[in-house]
Amino acid sequence: MADLTENNTDEAAPDTLYALLGGETQVRALVDAFYDLMDLEPRYAVLRAVHGNTLENARQRLFWYLCGWLGGPPYYTDRFGHPRLRARHLPQQIGGHSIGIQERDQWLACMDEAMGQVGVHEALRAHLRQVFFDTADWMRNRPE
Repeated sequence: MADLTENNTDEAAPDTLYALLGGETQVRALVDAFYDLMDLEPRYAVLRAVHGNTLENARQRLFWYLCGWLGGPPYYTDRFGHPRLRARHLPQQIGGHSIGIQERDQWLACMDEAMGQVGVHEALRAHLRQVFFDTADWMRNRPE
């Protein structure tokens, strides 16, 4: 992935996805684009519906989570400990969600569109599509 470092403006280790993406500013821009799209675009209505009335809490938590998950500052784990990502999203948990194929696919499409909006380098975007898919598919807690 060394060819992806040309846009690296952050002081994080240059071989992390966080640095390759562009650091905290770019992670914030990605998360904001993702939730703005989810909130405004009818094609993400099913995904939007599982998030309740406001997106602010989810927006902040995804930002904190992605920073650490991508290799940057561990904001999420500093605040909440281990993410227990799948367990925290189970429908029976407070704030949990029923996640099936449609929710997974809308999440992935929305994130891919957000990556396009913020100008994620195509090689990095392709890599992130795959790792996001692997995680999103693992998060499903409904077979359909």
